[in-house]
Amino acid sequence: MQITDIKIRKTFTGDGPMKAVVSVTFDNQLALHDIKVINTRDKYFIVMPSRKNPDNTYRDIIHPINSEFRQLLETSIMNAYFEELARFEAEGVEIAASDDTVEEF
Repeated sequence: MQITDIKIRKTFTGDGPMKAVVSVTFDNQLALHDIKVINTRDKYFIVMPSRKNPDNTYRDIIHPINSEFRQLLETSIMNAYFEELARFEAEGVEIAASDDTVEEF
C-alpha cells in the first residue's frame, strides 16, 4: 500500500497541543481523514480518528496494524506538515495566532 497524497487540511496555532488535521490518500483509491498532528512535551506525533465510547473513553476507528506502517505513516505526515510550515514561512504567510484559530487550506 502506497501513500499517494497527504493534505494538511487545517492548522492550529496557540498553546494547544493540536497542530493540524490531515487527510491521507492510499493507492489513489482510499482517503483517510481527520488524522491529528499533536505536539506535547516537545514531541510531535499523530492521533488516528476515533470515537467516544459510552464510558467516556476513546477508540480508534482505524489504525495501523504494525509498528512499521505506523512509523511510515507518521514520518510521511510529519514531513508534509513541516514542509507546509516552511512553505508558509517562505511565502511570508502568517497563520492566525489567536485562540487556536483554524486556517483552512
